[in-house]
Amino acid sequence: MQSSAKDVETYIREEPAERREALTKLRDLCRQVLKGFEEGIVYGMPGYLRNGEVEVSFASQRHYISLYILRQDALNSQRERLASLNVGKGCIRYVKPEQIDYSVVREMLAATHQSKGPIC
Repeated sequence: MQSSAKDVETYIREEPAERREALTKLRDLCRQVLKGFEEGIVYGMPGYLRNGEVEVSFASQRHYISLYILRQDALNSQRERLASLNVGKGCIRYVKPEQIDYSVVREMLAATHQSKGPIC
């Protein structure tokens, strides 16, 4: 379900308490690593845009937290380390917040920042 929050801070505040810490950490990492990207609510979830295109976003879904790494080369650079998770073309699904390996997320964000590869 899409959020009607107007900004990322409100989005996180409206999510279940057990997910807020993980969502805050994801936001903090995005803001630290994705210098020059614009933060906003895109398609009802936090998104990070460069030159008007969404390259990273995350969401609190009903049964998991999703992280969208839309530069294919950035996601593929860490695919082996994500093998135990449900990973699609551009989406990583974390059933439990404890499954999020923030060092892997940081690596994917850094790769996104450097990438000029295709966006899925």
